[in-house]
Amino acid sequence: MTQCCSSSSDDPTVRRDRAGLWLAATVAAVVAWFVIYAQLQPFSQWAVARLPVEPDSHLAEALAFFIYDTPKVLMLLTLVVFAMGVVRSFFSAERTRALLAGRREGIGNVAAASLGIVTPFCSCSAVPLFIGFVSAGVPLGVTFSFLIAAPMVNEVALGLLFALLGWKVAVAYLGFGLAIAIVAGWVIGRFHLEGWLEEWVRNVRAGAIDLPQETITMVDRLKAGIEAVRDIVAKVGKWIVLGIAAGALIHGYAPADLLASIMGRGAWWSVPAAVLLGIPMYSNAAGIVPVVEALLGKGAALGTVLAFMMSVIALSAPEMIILRKVLTARLIAVFVGVVGAGILAVGYLFNFLFA
Repeated sequence: MTQCCSSSSDDPTVRRDRAGLWLAATVAAVVAWFVIYAQLQPFSQWAVARLPVEPDSHLAEALAFFIYDTPKVLMLLTLVVFAMGVVRSFFSAERTRALLAGRREGIGNVAAASLGIVTPFCSCSAVPLFIGFVSAGVPLGVTFSFLIAAPMVNEVALGLLFALLGWKVAVAYLGFGLAIAIVAGWVIGRFHLEGWLEEWVRNVRAGAIDLPQETITMVDRLKAGIEAVRDIVAKVGKWIVLGIAAGALIHGYAPADLLASIMGRGAWWSVPAAVLLGIPMYSNAAGIVPVVEALLGKGAALGTVLAFMMSVIALSAPEMIILRKVLTARLIAVFVGVVGAGILAVGYLFNFLFA
């Protein structure tokens, strides 16, 4: 009887049927994911409209932000982690190290930053991809290049800057934004700070599937993706919700008048002050560019305002809260320091070039 059951489970037809069912279920789940994802924004607007709050109040803005961003970021995290779990099943630890050796980091930083241009994510939405890349063993500096470029330099930001401020500003922002992402990621990579990742992330990186590739079926690969979701999403889910909650409060209650008064001054300290003010804020590129236009209309210096914009969308406090589950405080401090230094340089340079 045992032999009969064993031979039945090993039958090629049975294996094909089982694989077909798993693949069909996966495709159906992905289609459902996209359908639900497309409805998140209208749902958030519908939900807030039925709450007992004033439609144009700060509270309504904060609630709409939280109701929209929480499922959005969690869904992105789930999809990316599942995909990276499947991808990881194709690579043994040795093969991964060979493909992603340090000599490839320079090219990898450029590729990751360039990928960021065509992924119009805010900083918190880029974190799921960052987590997926890190857990898959992609070099740390390369993942940081993506994390910086994805929110800061994308077609939304560039299109709005072009429409509102002209092509020179848009092109300059593109060049300097990419330079920050590439150089900052490369510098962080040179520090070799993988040991400053949280222990559970290091364990995931070390846990690549090392079975002979011919023994791994498609069902095994899909199961690897599901297991990655169970492991990683469970660890970072509450941190994502906390980060988005902080972002919602900031988004709804940011003191715009104070920002305009500080950045309207021409003192040398206006650029670092703008960066320090921007870090606790949270917005995406589409949301912050109109603020940039308004601040410039009040006489603020271009470099100061763009430094503020970069810090808001590349170094936001909610992003740091989410990343804290993945990175140690020391590594977050290095990330903020390196990127912050680049943003300061861009701010002063813009002020000099466009004085």
